[in-house]
Parts: sequence; C-alpha cells; structure tokens
Amino acid sequence: MRIYSESNEEALRAHSLLRQWKDDGHLGEEQYRQLEQDTNCDLRTTNIFLRLVLLLFTLLAAAAAVALFFKITGIQSDGASTGITFLVFAVLAYIAAEIAVAQAHLYRYGIEEALAICSVAFVCIGVGFFFRSGEHFESTVISGVGAGFSLWLWHRFGLWYAFPAAMIFTVFLPGSWTQSHALQRCCICIFYAGGLALIAAIRSRHRWDWLEGEYSLAEAFLWLGIYLVLNLKLSAVNLPFKLWGSTHPTVEFTAAFYWTTWVLIWCLPAAILVRGIRQKDRFVIEAGAIAGILTLITNKPYLGWPRHTWDPMLLGVVLIGIAVFLFRWLARGPGGVRHGFTAARVTGKHKHAFNAATSVLGLLTPQSITPASQPRNPEFESGFGGGSGGGGATGDF
Repeated sequence: MRIYSESNEEALRAHSLLRQWKDDGHLGEEQYRQLEQDTNCDLRTTNIFLRLVLLLFTLLAAAAAVALFFKITGIQSDGASTGITFLVFAVLAYIAAEIAVAQAHLYRYGIEEALAICSVAFVCIGVGFFFRSGEHFESTVISGVGAGFSLWLWHRFGLWYAFPAAMIFTVFLPGSWTQSHALQRCCICIFYAGGLALIAAIRSRHRWDWLEGEYSLAEAFLWLGIYLVLNLKLSAVNLPFKLWGSTHPTVEFTAAFYWTTWVLIWCLPAAILVRGIRQKDRFVIEAGAIAGILTLITNKPYLGWPRHTWDPMLLGVVLIGIAVFLFRWLARGPGGVRHGFTAARVTGKHKHAFNAATSVLGLLTPQSITPASQPRNPEFESGFGGGSGGGGATGDF
C-alpha cells in the first residue's frame, strides 16, 4: 500500500547513511563513490529550501485555482453544491499527488506534499458543508475524516507531519460524545494508547529496516500526546495564566481527577525514558526528556505554589547538573561506553540540520546581526572641522 517501492526507500536510506559516514570521515572519497553506485534510484529529491519554496508555491497556486473557480462559476459559499465542489477538488488534488509520484518520481519534493495537504483541507471543508445540522456533530465528522485521511497520507506517502496532524484531529473527536472535560481527555488518551500499542507491535517487525525511524517518531508523538492531554496546566486554554498562577482548576475537574493527573505526569516521563532506553530509541528518549522538563515547569502551578522570577534560573542549573552528571558517568565507563550509550560524538548527523536552522534564523532576524546605521551629526561632517582649530584658531583657519 506504500506508494514508494521498498527498494527505492532502502536505496535512499543507504545513500543518506553513506553521505553521513563520508562527512564523519569514516569513508574516503573513493570508497564513497564505489558504494554510492549501489544506492541509485529513480526518485527525484531536492534540498530543504527548494522543497519549502515549492510547497508554499503549490499551496498558493491550489488556493488561487479554487478561488478563481468559485469566482468564475458564481457558486455560493453555502449548501451542498459547495461541499460537492470541494470534494471534487479534494479528489483532483489527491490524484495529482499520486500522479506526481508515479509519473514524475517526486520524493519529498514539496509539490506532491502540497497536493496531499490540499486534499486533506478540501475534503474536510467539503464534508463540513454537508453536516451543518449541529455544531458538535459537524466537528466530530470533520475530525474523524481528517484523522483518517491524515493517517492514510502518513502510511501512503510517508509524510511524518501527517501523523501529528491526525493526532490533532483526534483531539476534537469526543466533543459531541460528552460535555465532561475529564471524560474527553480520557477518550483521547484511550485513542492514543491504542495507537501506541499498535505502533509498538508493528515496529517490532521493522527493527532494522527503513521503517524503523518512521515508527519511532510516531511512537514518540503518541507518548508526548498522552502526556500533554493529561497535563492540565499545559493543555489549558489560558495557558500563560495557568503556568504563572497559583489556582487549581476546581471548576472543570474534580479533585480526584486533578491529583490523579498530577501523579501521572510524574510517572509518565520515567516510563517513557525506560521505554526509550530499553529500545535505544533516540526519539522516545527525547520525548521522555521533554516530558520530564515540562513536569518540572508545571509542578508549582499544579501544587498552587507561587512562581518566582528566578525559577527558570534554578531549572537551568538543575538541567546543567543532570547533563554534566550523565556526561561524566558515561565517560567513566569502559571505553567511554555504558550499556551501549556514549557521551562521545560519534556522528555529525544533525550538523546539516543545525546549519539549516542557523541560516533560517539569520534570514528571519537580520536586524539582530547587522547593526542599525547611526544618524550623522552635521557638526562633524567632512570639510567643517571642530569649533576651534589648532593653537586656538577657529575651525575655518
């Protein structure tokens, strides 16, 4: 059911590993050229910057085409006719994405991604026009369709961001089932836990192939999703006030549910870290570390303790201490390794990502790098000296 063949996916993964090993100095130029010949495939790829440009351009072109169609035909933006029109555009966008991959052999090229994204947006809008009888029912139907279609795109095209999009759609599913916020959160956690069990069962069969990274990232998203749903301070609507305030949400949640979630947000980071360490899964370990940091940040608001301006400084000191301890503990192991983990840098895998992020930040904040020009003082322009010349003479001397 995957649109890309297994041989092409394996070839791209092998090519990426070869380039990484070459950059790290583990392969010479001649060795790299010889091995690279075995990783050729017929897929067309591009760099991240052109990929983003093509994605944005295709999104704008698709939106402009839909707007032009409504302008020319004069279809009113209400009723079943508009819904049918958007569903037709969704089908056309999805077919165009399939053709772009099948005929043009595009792989993470931006164009096919934008067409897939447009298909999800159009189908949700089209379904929304058909179910306008009730607000909650309409939200549930759109969320269900959006979640199912996003999962299909994640499975079909391998777009990693389609999986968290499906998780976001799932958040709105229990809205029409119950008015209790606690039950809604429990339903969302059940959905995420079911997906987590399914992913964990499937990825055991792909431990060493190209699908391992994809399922690893999906599992990390699910763990973080469960944590964010249970952390009442992070998922509150008025988040900044909840984080800095000292009140308990006694109106929306019962005391038993409130303190149960407090216990769970302390237990979940440890469980995620244990899972990641046992699997040697970087994404899951990072998810557990993020959850642990968020627990430390939201603990005071949970307990109703007042926040202080020096709290972030103490948190930074604690995190630095933990990092230094782990670094030294790993470094003192035999050969600098403990249980398969090391603090030494063994690869420059994330070097290109850091360089790209630095370039993007430089483009977004040029004023922080280039100082602003200072206004010129007319009294000190060339040709007009100071108020007096040398030896007491005037400036015109």
